[in-house]
Amino acid sequence: MTYILVTNDDGVHAPGLQALAEAMQSLGQVAIIAPASNQSASGHKKTLYTDIAIEDTTLANGLSAVGVHGSPADCIALAAMGLRDWPPDLIVSGINRGENLSQDVTYSGTVTAALEGAIHGIPALAISLANRSADAVDDYRIAAETALMVAQSILQHKLPPLTILNLNVPLGRPKGLRITRQGVRIFRDAMERGAEGVVRIGGEPPTGILDEAGTDLWAIETGYASLTPIHLDMTAHRFMADLAAWDIEIKE
Repeated sequence: MTYILVTNDDGVHAPGLQALAEAMQSLGQVAIIAPASNQSASGHKKTLYTDIAIEDTTLANGLSAVGVHGSPADCIALAAMGLRDWPPDLIVSGINRGENLSQDVTYSGTVTAALEGAIHGIPALAISLANRSADAVDDYRIAAETALMVAQSILQHKLPPLTILNLNVPLGRPKGLRITRQGVRIFRDAMERGAEGVVRIGGEPPTGILDEAGTDLWAIETGYASLTPIHLDMTAHRFMADLAAWDIEIKE
């Protein structure tokens, strides 16, 4: 039987995770391990040499889960070390409340949980919904249907090593699916001062270059679901020859 491991970064009781887990049940056995609390924008954080509390819990739909007081990447790492049955046939991470496009992937706990899966040799899919107001399970049903379609294709065709798929679904029913590359985000963060000695990062939500056809930002802007392959080899291969021409030498 196909075995799917489900995680997220919005927290184990987030409605997007429940919708995703329910959709994946049509593929086979589902196990859930996710952060005990919201870990959005935690990036690829891995907790080392520090106690990590874990707890058994039950979702609103009756599915059992393990909540981890750590990051999304911790959840996958701990699952691989025996906290859940291992290996799964597929890891699915999401459904995130809000899109994860272009440079968002470096911040996203949703995406980096999938990347942690790829490090362990497991095909993985990250799913995000471009609706930051989604707060009910039904808000995520269409995105879950889209994720199920992509998950079925991954199981059929497999993924190359160290590669994940990053799926973003627009608000409403998508016009279709587009295979995309990462676009360019424009971040509008601002530092806000609170009490004496306290600051926080706020500002407007990010935007980006939205009219460049073929990017993830363009797809979501025009009403399509965006599917972007992401590889853990972050080497800037096209720059290597130019860098070599700098003729940097270490003197003895």
